[in-house]
Amino acid sequence: MPFNIPILLTWLRIILIPLLIAIYYVPDSWVADVGRDLAAMLVFVVASVTDWLDGYLARRWNETSAFGAFLDPVADKLVVAAALIMLVQLGRLDAIFAAIIIGREITISALREWMAQIGAHKSVAVSMVGKTKTAAQMVSIPMLLYHNPINGLDVQTVGTWLIYVASVLTLWSMGYYMRMAWPHLEEQKKEK
Repeated sequence: MPFNIPILLTWLRIILIPLLIAIYYVPDSWVADVGRDLAAMLVFVVASVTDWLDGYLARRWNETSAFGAFLDPVADKLVVAAALIMLVQLGRLDAIFAAIIIGREITISALREWMAQIGAHKSVAVSMVGKTKTAAQMVSIPMLLYHNPINGLDVQTVGTWLIYVASVLTLWSMGYYMRMAWPHLEEQKKEK
């Protein structure tokens, strides 16, 4: 297993997951709800920044590795899944939206793994729809974690609408990736 700064940042993202969850289990007498929400939002934002930074540094310093390419998307999906589950538990997100997003991530990860095994991984490379979905998700989740109004802005409502957009884009991008993979599925069927 290689060890460098980009991989260390990816591990940091994974280590932040228990902290994100633990914030909501701190006794009420220790911290006000606004402080708890702010802390959770900041942990998620730090994790999101490390996602961008580890990839940037790996490319810039030419420290890319197969292990880093494996670990990075796993860390991303774990952080997002943990945050979504906490939001459902807090009553800030309907379970159906968390299930759509988490289910899509599992499905597309499995599809990418299978496509890589048959040598067709470029067929399911990240699309613009996928990137837009990720952007909507990464803005909505911190808003839903923070939850409190800011200068009259209803952060919960804006975050909720953004997660709706992310959910629609999630289904759309899953359909796109499945359509890209379909010819390879048909080809595999013919070979048998």
